[in-house]
Amino acid sequence: MDILGFEFMRNALIAGLLASLICGIIGSLVVVNRIVFISGGIAHASYGGVGLAFFLGLPVLPVTTVFTICAALIMARVTLHSRERSDTVIGVIWAAGMALGIILLDFTPGYNVDLMSYLFGSILAVPQSDLWIMGAMACLVLVLVILFYRGFLVMSFDEEFARSRGVPVDFLYFLLITMVGLCVVMIIRVVGLILVIALLTIPPYMAERRTRSLSRMMTLSTLLSILFTVTGLWLSYAVDITSGAAIIAVASVCFFLSLLLPDKRVG
Repeated sequence: MDILGFEFMRNALIAGLLASLICGIIGSLVVVNRIVFISGGIAHASYGGVGLAFFLGLPVLPVTTVFTICAALIMARVTLHSRERSDTVIGVIWAAGMALGIILLDFTPGYNVDLMSYLFGSILAVPQSDLWIMGAMACLVLVLVILFYRGFLVMSFDEEFARSRGVPVDFLYFLLITMVGLCVVMIIRVVGLILVIALLTIPPYMAERRTRSLSRMMTLSTLLSILFTVTGLWLSYAVDITSGAAIIAVASVCFFLSLLLPDKRVG
């Protein structure tokens, strides 16, 4: 509890809890819809937004959010009807986004940005202003998932049946990819863009093996994300290691330990 006496640790904890909430919800939809590779493409393409923000001298979080959503919508359009055959295009957008970010940072006057903080996270440096933006994005995603939950549920498990029942699958798919983009922007501050996919997929995968419904999967995944984030933060403080890597290390160890246990679905 002593570490909560520091404001930066309180901010880090709040940022981690907000990211965990969204990871548990959106990550569950990512796993059941089999769009992990698309999410990875969005995460790495978002680096272009980081470079653009520094090049223009604008706040990083808003600019990265807009850039990432634009990249996410392009990927959604490309993969809408041919998810299995669009990996090449996603790979190109993935690489182009990172290259653009690096080039823009190279051209930024007086460039002194710590690349490691964006590649592997900078949760201990999250300012209070960013917490408000992260909180607003978390509320937006939560409201959208609640409003369209039944549609996401049907689309996730039987897309053809959803179309036959008049569910707006195309709209929901674009909405899901957009929310993945918002989620990615939030997690970048916690674990960095290289480790985003781990936090977005490990808790949902573990939860999927223990639950029978999407809602319970989201709940358990959120709780696991919170556990990994809080434990990783404490570990990084106690051992003096990078917080983002510590969070993912905790999640990875728990993931491999969970594979030793038999599947036992409840609910």
